Amino acid sequence: MLNEREIESCYLGQFIPVHYHHNMLMDQNRMHSFKSAIYHAVKPGMKVLELGGGTGVLSFFAAQNASKVYCVEFNPDMVREARRFLAMNPNGEKVEVVHADAFDYLPPEPVDIVICEMIHVGMLREKQVEVIESFKRRYLARFGGPLPIFMPEAVIMAAQPLQLEYDFEGFHAPIVQFQPTNVIYPGTIELAQPGVYAIMDFSQPVGDVIAWEGQFRMEQGGRLNALRFITKNVLTIIEERGTTIDWLNHYMMLPLATPLDVQPGDVVQVSFAYRAGGSIPSLEASMRAELVVDAGEAVQVSEAVFA
Repeated sequence: MLNEREIESCYLGQFIPVHYHHNMLMDQNRMHSFKSAIYHAVKPGMKVLELGGGTGVLSFFAAQNASKVYCVEFNPDMVREARRFLAMNPNGEKVEVVHADAFDYLPPEPVDIVICEMIHVGMLREKQVEVIESFKRRYLARFGGPLPIFMPEAVIMAAQPLQLEYDFEGFHAPIVQFQPTNVIYPGTIELAQPGVYAIMDFSQPVGDVIAWEGQFRMEQGGRLNALRFITKNVLTIIEERGTTIDWLNHYMMLPLATPLDVQPGDVVQVSFAYRAGGSIPSLEASMRAELVVDAGEAVQVSEAVFA
């Protein structure tokens, strides 16, 4: 019998099936970005903790330089998979796979870096923020400061107005859609530039309530019927070069309950609110878009004044 947290985990995505983790191994963009970031950040002799280790691949990357890696995983199926895979790979013996809940676990000693990839677009569904903030409090209570470096170090989130095709062989269905970031979809029309609505810096306290209200000036005309949510994870900062190693989640497009017909120059006010780790429908239900400047009316007023 699952307890309440385990039931919630099944729904929210932390206790995800084994095959989903296998798909993540095949995501070359994700794998290459994390490998590059971990190889840069983890110096020889460091101690590393991974919260939510899955197959153990990120712990494996860390073990190539670290002296010790603690890989914490809650799903017993994934614990077995991680131990099996790590035994096949060089330096896998440096990784201790711990069957424990990331909400409660603390390593037996201070660590230099904490890797936590419980990341969904917009920081929804999975418990990245809650896990990290809880860990900070428990870590400081046991070991004092300083806190370890977290990976990702920060997350930048943006929204973008779209006209999105919802016709599926003649069947109209406004649904949640996910798109790879490197693919062009003819049925997706960008009506305005993205606007940043939140930045999370994990070296600082991070709240779990995300609320935003902002305006977009339309660059194209069309039917505004969806918002695209963009999540850029700053995995590590390369200070000597002044650059970062980043990873972009797939884009998430959510349909607007009340679409708007817009033209170039129109200004649309958009608002939404949700809780980090909350459900996609909770964000979808909060989304509002309202025309605040009608470019056509503004032109008519201008022409009347100078007639």
